[in-house]
Order: sequence, then structure tokens, then C-alpha cells
Amino acid sequence: MTKTAPDTLRIAVAQLNPTVGDIARNLAMAREARADAARQGADLVLFTELFISGYPPEDLVLKPAFLEACLKAIEGLARDTADGGPGIIIGFPRQGEKGRHNSVAVLDGGKILSTRDKVDLPNYGEFDEKRVFSEGSISGPTNFRGVRIGIPICEEIWNDLGVCETLAESGAELLLVPNGSPYYRGKLDVRHQVALRQIIESGLPLLFANQIGGQDELVFDGASFAFNADKTLAFQMSQFEETLAVTEWKRTADGWVCAEGPMSKIPEKEEADYRACMLGLRDYVNKNGFKNVVLGLSGGIDSAICAALAVDALGEERLRAVMMPYRYTSKDSLKDAEDCARALGCRYDIVPIFEPVEGFSHALTQLFEGTKEGITEENLQSRARGTILMAISNKFGSMVVTTGNKSEMSVGYATLYGDMNGGFNPIKDLYKMQVYALSRWRNTHVPPGALGPSGEVIPKNIIDKAPSAELRPNQTDQDSLPPYPVLDDILECLVENEMGVDDIVKRGHDRATVERIEHLLYIAEYKRRQAAPGVKITKKNFGRDRRYPITNRFRDRA
Repeated sequence: MTKTAPDTLRIAVAQLNPTVGDIARNLAMAREARADAARQGADLVLFTELFISGYPPEDLVLKPAFLEACLKAIEGLARDTADGGPGIIIGFPRQGEKGRHNSVAVLDGGKILSTRDKVDLPNYGEFDEKRVFSEGSISGPTNFRGVRIGIPICEEIWNDLGVCETLAESGAELLLVPNGSPYYRGKLDVRHQVALRQIIESGLPLLFANQIGGQDELVFDGASFAFNADKTLAFQMSQFEETLAVTEWKRTADGWVCAEGPMSKIPEKEEADYRACMLGLRDYVNKNGFKNVVLGLSGGIDSAICAALAVDALGEERLRAVMMPYRYTSKDSLKDAEDCARALGCRYDIVPIFEPVEGFSHALTQLFEGTKEGITEENLQSRARGTILMAISNKFGSMVVTTGNKSEMSVGYATLYGDMNGGFNPIKDLYKMQVYALSRWRNTHVPPGALGPSGEVIPKNIIDKAPSAELRPNQTDQDSLPPYPVLDDILECLVENEMGVDDIVKRGHDRATVERIEHLLYIAEYKRRQAAPGVKITKKNFGRDRRYPITNRFRDRA
């Protein structure tokens, strides 16, 4: 007797936060999610790409022991499904006969029904899967309880290799796509357009499941969704929130249609960027086992927003803010730093640096005799501060949060072994004007999941005053840099858009200024190679996306 195919399929989408390498925890999380889905009457649980290993596992997959541990976890999950509860679609790295694969397993009835190996391996920007994985071959759909499900894996819907079209031609009724798609500003709109293109090509509804959480410099924002075959948005899950949602699909004369699912509001750009920075910092600190963090609170905008992010991500009790004044530190900065710490409720210490700076200067007096004071002496201040923060880190086990923004890092306005000291930088990929925009936004909003207080947490005077490193009398950043709106536009043209000098000048910028900024960008590469990791916010961050040589004599000149 042939079993009748179902007319309803309840699919749980597991938008969860795995940890790379923590196979036992990821397995426990999968089991807990399946139990939750079972309580809600789900037939199937869809997990994300390489969930068991965590994504991206990078060179961990070169270790046979790691692959064996992942396989054992999958086999254990498969045995769980003998209880008649929900089936599972889940990603894991697999050792095949001809190489290692980024794979998905379909589990049901106590066994592994099938596996699919990723065909299209991304090899651009933050992705380098071709280094560690072998390409799979295009295969047909999997029969899950009478429903033929096509499972393209992440990148396979982003390009035109015909994976979705082949699945449709071979009988797939529904596309379920496990993803590890990192955040950048405006990424969700891009994902929607990618999905719609495949729906048009295949004529099938598509469910896009994306992971959540921070992994080194990458932040995965979730925001899982589905479109019906008629291109209507069927459901939209929340962004930056770990959750499991059960969706209901019904078979109609025109194919499968999602009849029930969440419809969450997606945050606007400042909120999205802030929450990405907050999530990235929280997961970096927690997943790497740090109990608390410390940062230098200078009374400037960058350290203030980093302090706010740290309190929002970790709680006031886990942040120690340290003001380290010198002879050039203004009364305004002392007051602003104290007001910021008080508004956030975190611990605030003052450690003057006059004696260590003067001690360094005295030690170098004979060696520097006959030379003119300048940047070297200014940098002693920054390096004294960096040494103090690292001493606090060593003594109390606190991770140092470093606070340089993308504008400064682009042009080298940061001191190696000074203000660049630190374990993680939540604003590394934010230009200066974006730092201001997020600071203003935070003063009027408390993001979901934040542990910090409401109200003005970054004093207005910090936002209003001219930015300065205060390394000499009456110094401001614009003594040696163009105004930040001008600088940021030039940098975005050079970094994000790879524009030539002539095209940037056509936007209304002074040629000499553009050429100078391009030169500063290139010669600061050696500093950026030594910088702490930080959250990726733009399409092209320093490190994973933009990989320029340190030794580089090219300049774009007419």
C-alpha cells in the first residue's frame, strides 16, 4: 500500500548561534531545538550551514579527528530521529572519497536518509572555502515523508550554476536553503533579491535559514525568511535574535504555499549596525572565555561608544573604564569621561600617566639629544596608556577593548603598541561619521537585548566637541586631516568602491587631498596587519575582505 503524500508540512527554522569547534555544545543545541520543535508539532527542523562544526570552521576541517567528531555527532542525531519526532536537515563537514565537503545531512527514521555536498564554493571577500573543501556534484531532491525537497546550500543560490533549476527539473517541490550569510549594511535586501531570482528561475517557493552570532570578525544576523512561488514574502524572522520558529506549509493546486510564519520588523540601518557591533563584541568575549573587559575612556567619541557597546553587550559589572590623563588632557575630557562612565554605571578608574611618560622621556634623553620633539614624544603618551591597559588585562584577566575607528585605521592615525593595543575592536569597520550617527541613535534608543541603561549614555558634549587625540596643546584631528565628512567619502571611494583618483576628484574633492589620502591608506597597511580583529559592518572590511600588500609602490597618478 503506497503512503499518501502529506498536504501539510510544519517546518521549524532553527536560527541559532553555534560555536566553531564546540561540537558537543552544538549537538546539544540541536537536540534541544528538535525537542522544542517537537513540542510545537513540527515535522522537520531546518538547521543552518555547517551547524555541527560551526561556521566558518576554516582549517579545522583539515584535521581528520575534527571531521570524525562531526560525523559521530550527525550519526547520534540520526539515531534520535527513530523516536518518530521531527526529521532534521543539518550542515556538517564531511570526509568523502575524493576530498572534504561542505555537506548537509537529511535525518529521519533513525538513519541518515541522504547527504548533499556543496557544489558552488565561495572564494571571495571573507570566504575561502576552496582552500579546504572539494566541490560536490549537482544532485536531485530528497524524498522526505513523501515531499521532494531540494536543498541548495548557501552560495548555490547566489550564482547562476543552475542548481535550483536542476532541482526543480528533477522533481523538487520546495527549496530549503541552509546558510551561513554574514552581515553587512543592507545585506538582507540583497538576500531577498537573490532568493527572488532563484524563485523566478525554478518556479518553486524558497526558505532561507540563516545562522546568528559572532565568529571572530564576522557577525551572522539571522533574519531567515521565505518567499512563496508567486514572489510574495511568506515570513520574515527577526534579525540579531536567536530563535526557533515553526512555519506551516500547505500543498495546493499550484504547489506548496507557506500559510503560517512570523513576520518580524527588521531594524533600520543605525540600529542594525549598532546591534551587529554589540553582538560581535558579546560573542567574541563570551565564546573566548573572558569574564570582563577594560578600555581606556578618554572623553572622546570612539571610546565612549565602545564603552556603551560593552555595557550593552556584557553588562555594567563587566566593564572597567580607565581614564589616563596627561598634561594635555583637558578639563572637558576629564568631566566627559566621568559623566559617560556614570551614565553607563560601569567601574571608572583614573590612572595618571605623567610619571611613566616622563620616565620614558628621561631614559631617552641622551639618545634623543639634539633632535626636535614631535610625533615620537606624542606616541610615548599613547604607548604608556597601552602598557597600563595591558597590565590591567594581565593582572585581572580582562580583555582590552580597542577603540580605533575605520577612518583612523585607514590613514594610520593610530599608535602601534599604544591605542592599538587590545583583543577586539567593536567599531573597527565604522567610519568616523558613522560612529557619530550610532552615538546619536543610542542616546535615544535601547536596542533589544541590551543590558545598558536608557537615556543619554554618551554625553552631548562628547558628540559636539571637535575630536582630538590631546597629545599636544590645542590639538584637533583636523589640524592634519580633512574634515571627517570629506575624509570618509574619499575613503569609501578608495576602499569600498576601488575608485580611481580621477573619478573621486569628479565628485568635487581636491586632487592633492585625494592623492594624499590614497598614499596614507597604502602606507598604513603594515599597521592594520597588526590590529585587533573587529566586527565587519561594510561590504569591504580591512583584513578578511581587503587584502592589499604591505610593500606596495603603486600610486594612482595622472
